[in-house]
Amino acid sequence: MTAAPAELLTELQLDALTELVNLGVSRAALSLRDMVGAQVHLSVPTVSLRSRAHAVAVLSKREMSDLVAVHQVFEGDITGRALLIFPETKSLELVRAITGGDLPLEDIIELEQEALAETGNILLNSCLATIANLLNRGLKMSLPEVLRGNASTFFSLAPTSEAGDVVMFLFINFAVRERDISGYIAMIMDLPSLTALRLLLDEFIQRETGVGIDVGNQRT
Repeated sequence: MTAAPAELLTELQLDALTELVNLGVSRAALSLRDMVGAQVHLSVPTVSLRSRAHAVAVLSKREMSDLVAVHQVFEGDITGRALLIFPETKSLELVRAITGGDLPLEDIIELEQEALAETGNILLNSCLATIANLLNRGLKMSLPEVLRGNASTFFSLAPTSEAGDVVMFLFINFAVRERDISGYIAMIMDLPSLTALRLLLDEFIQRETGVGIDVGNQRT
């Protein structure tokens, strides 16, 4: 029987991954603050691993309206797709926050696509680059692409995902210029990439704590 996604990482590995993600989100908030010239707060995300089908079900249940996402492919020791997702109704609100809210509606609509792509690029790049650096690995990312649709659309991007794909799912709250905007970061990895991630997390744990990890991922 195939292990459930949450069981594919030990508790120690999941704790290490959560620490890396929190550092990545903190760096992303600083990068976004530099872009908008205002304080940016991103909530501490909870990290969960889901099957692709479960991720679709969870997001579909939470968000009944249409969604917008910024999508980027990342390549390196770990390969996959990264998505910044939030309700489409919040997209103009995010653009208002980024631009300062002083522009007329027609200008905001005209800037929407570019502003969303740039925001997603900053958040996803900062978050993933920080994680890769802390794991002592490099990472290449594609240019951002703005997509609209629903959870099934985003988690079924060509090439179609294999049944064994795992989604690392994060829920975060944005607060930019006192505007609250909820969103999600999702990273889709295949099982070979998850295996590589396990090994990199073990190396990170050993560097940080001096605790060795045996083949069964137990402390030595």
